[in-house]
Amino acid sequence: MSEAMAHKRPVLLNTFIYGFIILWLILAAVPFLWTVWGSFKVEADFFSRESWWNAIFGTATIRETGAAFTGDGYYGAWITRDFWKAAFNTIIVTICVTTISLTLGTLGGYALARSGRNYAFWILIAALVFRAMPHITLVSGYLLPFFQLNIWGVLPTSIIVLVAINQPFTLWMLHSFFLSIPKDLDESAMVDGCTRFQAFRLVIMPVMWPGVVTTGLFSFLLGYNDFAVTAMLLSADNQTMVPKISSFLGSIQETGNVMFAVAAVVSATVPLFILVLFFQRQIVSGLTAGAVKG
Repeated sequence: MSEAMAHKRPVLLNTFIYGFIILWLILAAVPFLWTVWGSFKVEADFFSRESWWNAIFGTATIRETGAAFTGDGYYGAWITRDFWKAAFNTIIVTICVTTISLTLGTLGGYALARSGRNYAFWILIAALVFRAMPHITLVSGYLLPFFQLNIWGVLPTSIIVLVAINQPFTLWMLHSFFLSIPKDLDESAMVDGCTRFQAFRLVIMPVMWPGVVTTGLFSFLLGYNDFAVTAMLLSADNQTMVPKISSFLGSIQETGNVMFAVAAVVSATVPLFILVLFFQRQIVSGLTAGAVKG
């Protein structure tokens, strides 16, 4: 009996594990899949109070458009309400924030990781305190000088603030990755005739690639998903996607605005799934490398 139970336990355990994973995937995926499906319906179906089956079969959608699916939400968001401008602004902001943050973060993180001075520790502590402050507190400090300099409402203002907010995070992340790389690599490269910068660029950075990708992804997500900074520092004409989606659901409700917001949410979320799927191996290897020192 005990031998039979011993053979059954792994099967039961595996069944429990796979069942839990499947359940978790369903719970995680269903809300997004439901939103994607509903974005091709009219508001009367997607937010039907009669029956949720209306959102599946598209009863009101067929009655209003003549088909079970409609792209009116996407057309209204992207064309009628100029969501394409917000998407273009988001691309500019995220690329600039990621590029500047990684450039300063790799140079600063490498310098702090290789420095034997005590001030390196205090710089990192100051960066951590700055990172822990609420974003809205930091944004309020920028408003007055931006108004005085007459540069409020344009994209460079939000890029400057987002880089300032994100830089402590990139310093800490990349600093930990650089600590995991032995100093012998730097010294060997310099013995072979490389300068410090050449050793950093030709020897250390290729090894650091997974860490750079991981940190770059988090920097990208900060600029891509930010609401507080972009909502307060950008004018209506220069809004990024998240504040633009919020504007669809303003105090004044117009016909179709809710479905514009649903379609915009799907449009903004799909690229993130593609990005994570494309870089998943680099992300995992980068996070693992940062946890191992030496």
